Amino acid sequence: MAIENLQNFLHDYFTSHHCTVSSDNEGILNVQLTEEMDRALMNRPFYWHYIKKIGQPGQPMELTFITNHSKRDQKGEWIHFGSPRLQQITNHLKQNEQYTKLFQKVTNGEQTALFPWLVVNIKISYRGKQKRDEMISIGLQLINGAMHLDMMETLKNIPLQTTISDYCYTISPIIKLKSGYRRIENVLEGYINEQSHEWADASITTMNEEINLLKHFYRSDDGDKEQEMNKEIEEIKNRYDPYVTFEPINGGLIYLAQ
Repeated sequence: MAIENLQNFLHDYFTSHHCTVSSDNEGILNVQLTEEMDRALMNRPFYWHYIKKIGQPGQPMELTFITNHSKRDQKGEWIHFGSPRLQQITNHLKQNEQYTKLFQKVTNGEQTALFPWLVVNIKISYRGKQKRDEMISIGLQLINGAMHLDMMETLKNIPLQTTISDYCYTISPIIKLKSGYRRIENVLEGYINEQSHEWADASITTMNEEINLLKHFYRSDDGDKEQEMNKEIEEIKNRYDPYVTFEPINGGLIYLAQ
């Protein structure tokens, strides 16, 4: 269910922002940024200020991303779920492209109905002794309730545009957006519940061990430091008590032919 292929996610992200992917092979992605994406990701405001001041076009950076763990020592930037760079990319999506409305491009010259899909990309975060993130892409058809996983992979092969094609018309949603999103949340909750929770058990075990060790330390202390002990116990719980959260990164209403 999760977008396990981070390589595809990055490829789609950069190409959708008009960057040139010069190579995409075996976990190594070479990307030529546009000026807009260089400004968004590379933190070079003084460079661009200077370039514009002297009237030059500037040179956006070319980056190499490595998603294959076995090749992480090669020249390039190692990127993985939980890495600062991926966090920066998801933040960019949340801040600038939280919601979109697109239509499938249809060129057959015939009357064609387009059906509404609610598409949401969501980050699931597992927190405890160890931290892990997953990217989930789900599409829900708002007429019959059909649900499609790995929706971004499907959309990659469908031409989309911001305006509706000639001879096409849209079908009004039967399922409201709020209700549709709740259905997606229910699927995510079921997905999380079905997974192995060994990571959470290990985190709880470590938490209890540290709390018991801390209590033993304070019992051997002659002073009355219960308030200080409780504060440290709370810090241990905050560090190890396992929990799972999910948050939408971006999404939209996509109208597709049946």
